[in-house]
Amino acid sequence: MTATRPTPVRTPADGASAVRPFAVIGGGQVQRALDGREPQIVELVEATYRLHSAGDSVNPPSYFLRFPDRPSSRIIALPASIGDPVRVDGLKWIASFPENVTSGLPRASAVLILNDHDTGYPFACLESSIISATRTAALVTSAATALSRGRVRPARAGFFGTGLIARYVHTFLAATGWEFDEIGVHDLSAESAAGFRGYLERSGTSSRITVHEEPGSLIRSSDLIVFATIAAQPHVSDRSWFDHNPLVLHVSLRDLAPELLLSTANFVDDVEHCLKAGTSPHLAEQLTGNRDFLDGTLDDVLAGRVSVPAHRPVVFSPFGLGVLDLAVGKYVHDEVARAGELNVVPDFFHDLSRYGH
Repeated sequence: MTATRPTPVRTPADGASAVRPFAVIGGGQVQRALDGREPQIVELVEATYRLHSAGDSVNPPSYFLRFPDRPSSRIIALPASIGDPVRVDGLKWIASFPENVTSGLPRASAVLILNDHDTGYPFACLESSIISATRTAALVTSAATALSRGRVRPARAGFFGTGLIARYVHTFLAATGWEFDEIGVHDLSAESAAGFRGYLERSGTSSRITVHEEPGSLIRSSDLIVFATIAAQPHVSDRSWFDHNPLVLHVSLRDLAPELLLSTANFVDDVEHCLKAGTSPHLAEQLTGNRDFLDGTLDDVLAGRVSVPAHRPVVFSPFGLGVLDLAVGKYVHDEVARAGELNVVPDFFHDLSRYGH
């Protein structure tokens, strides 16, 4: 592969159709393109989310590839398309193998394919675990800000689960002006909890940091709670833990018992996407036979169509939308291209003549 600026490749047949050179963008390039730009990425992700909510996107249901011999693992395909002004199609292909953690590997790995909006030709393959974590953290940060309006702003944060997503959520919150008097940490793995505490200390936070051995202790002592676990089914059901009406960012989607959601204010990123695949909101729908427990979407809150109650726990459950991965991936591609550092695969599309040479 060679680093070069993108130049159109003309078909030998008629010279009319332009095919963009195919580039591979590794994780290091992705990280360099995104580091220190958290506020801009939050704006980009929020704008893309609102484009989606307005109908200017195609975001089919995610497809889950599951394995009979590895029931805890899955690979998910998220196809999507964004209209103007981003104009890109593509697919995120993300694997979740929880057993990786025991051998020191991150749980998730991913690639993102970007397709040209006009020709359909793929023009880039990007390492996407960083992109996925970034778009998740950016949307969650936007939600934390929007859902806190009209309520007492959280001063104590709690991280339930301490992997890559938790780290990115904290980074984005800190980079967009969130400050906490206290930060609590809880993880089933003492080693993971200690590692996250070390990250927090290195981040320069002035917050007092406490590692909680019991989940109830973390929840009761936090005004903003980030669930970022690998839970496959609900494991938190004690409603009294939430009597102080915290804001809950339910990123991992399957931690909260459906009965608990019936007594909280519930917001999602996209109703049809979130109420499937055994998420806690999906289980609540199955339990009640309706969706009356939902108070609205994040877009409803951003647009002022729905107000956030001040005297109930508020739960935001984001399923995660492929259009957000596309927007962040396209941003990374364009930044790398502007720097003249695209790693192009020469002759990737070898036969571009319809009738041969």
